[in-house]
Amino acid sequence: MKEIVLLYWPKGGSVEKTANKLFESFDKNDIDIFDLDSFDLGNLKNYKTIILGNSTVGAERWQDADNNNIWFSFFRELKDYDISNHKIALFGLGNQVLYPAHFVDGLGFLYEEVINLNGNIIGKWPTEGYSFTDSEGVEDDYFYGLALDEDFEPELTQERINKWIEQLKKES
Repeated sequence: MKEIVLLYWPKGGSVEKTANKLFESFDKNDIDIFDLDSFDLGNLKNYKTIILGNSTVGAERWQDADNNNIWFSFFRELKDYDISNHKIALFGLGNQVLYPAHFVDGLGFLYEEVINLNGNIIGKWPTEGYSFTDSEGVEDDYFYGLALDEDFEPELTQERINKWIEQLKKES
């Protein structure tokens, strides 16, 4: 049994590419990867650590999301599962230049949902080295998970991933 499952949404684009970079940075004996839409929640019990990744939702409020929002559906279904024994790490993508007031807001939405379900968050990431004005994904100079800007800092992604994975290993 693999210890880690990496779940991401949306499919395609930077989130999927980043999820695959994360996956490739782990030992393949330790991790499985799924887009959120193809994962069977019944298998959640098979994993010790869950990594969730998304992009910034934007100005749209999480709770106002329509029914075709896969994350919205995922968390509604997750209410039927006990996630308190899992370690949960988050990663999020954002754009510091075009959306400095909403950089990785999606991390905040994921964090809020996980905490509401009594989840144990690991992998908080320092805000040092980033340039943004506001984020729903920050508390006390730390992002709720790994923050990446594939639009304006793609050259930093792999280094940040490597450091974050080492951090997760220590916190798991």
